[in-house]
Amino acid sequence: MPIDVQAQSVLDLILAAGRPPIETLTPAAARDAARASALFFALPPEAVAATETRAIPGPAGPVPVRTYRPFGAHRDATLPVLIYFHGGGFVICDLDTHDGVCRILANRSGCAVLAVDYRLAPEHPFPAAVEDAWAAVAWVRAEGRAAGLDPACIAVSGDSAGGNLAAVVALLARDAKLPLAFQCLIYPVTDFAGETQSARTFAEGHLLTRASMNWFRGLYLQRPGDSEDWRASPLRAASFAGVAPAMVLTAGCDPLRDEGKAYADRLREAGVAVRYRCYDGQIHAFVGMNKMIDEANRALAECGEAVKAALAA
Repeated sequence: MPIDVQAQSVLDLILAAGRPPIETLTPAAARDAARASALFFALPPEAVAATETRAIPGPAGPVPVRTYRPFGAHRDATLPVLIYFHGGGFVICDLDTHDGVCRILANRSGCAVLAVDYRLAPEHPFPAAVEDAWAAVAWVRAEGRAAGLDPACIAVSGDSAGGNLAAVVALLARDAKLPLAFQCLIYPVTDFAGETQSARTFAEGHLLTRASMNWFRGLYLQRPGDSEDWRASPLRAASFAGVAPAMVLTAGCDPLRDEGKAYADRLREAGVAVRYRCYDGQIHAFVGMNKMIDEANRALAECGEAVKAALAA
């Protein structure tokens, strides 16, 4: 399929800038580069009613989180909540790199968004991120009402690595008999051990490369067999029956496209209500590039509307 003209412009700009491949950087340098890229490619952040950054209890210490209340929400209202896990290969990105995305999702869904700054590899390899993600769900269930968040009306979402965490959390919630209203997975990582056609077709030249994926995987999964653990590769879960309804969004020119589609197919085969949407011609990480790529705003609006409908049901 042909690449979107605006997406190609992004790739051309990155190539012209001579940006070093991420796998040649230290994790610290890669994080700095990710912050700079997020600032460059995103529009100025939308206004919301309020934001609040705090720390919640985690299994290894406090976990920073940021709450976004949608524009127009009453300050005392208890709102449904979308718990959001940022992308970045489990190694880079943070609350600030995804601030704009979370603001848009809050405004389009009409619900609160709780963004989670989970621990990053290699300092904190698998399953640290999973543990912090689950801790965020547990906190909303136990303490959310005091923060204006409805503990009985929770959805989860994330992009790339964050989509992986959202999928894993949905499975954990099913096993814990904790009902979630929805899971919105944006080009999620679903199988570290897999090899797909899209991974081969788009191994080079489409932002996320085979080399960079290997770099992320090597920093996150540090023990033999980790890639086969369903908490790392949720596509390998034994059963998908009973998990939350889902939307799975992929990009047509993304190495992760096929594993995202495979995950949607497995959910559907298990009787889970799922909507699959592929943005043909788009590249990995495009939803954070709304200054350069118009379809980023359309994709986030589509996700926000899906969350709104699910939380209102």
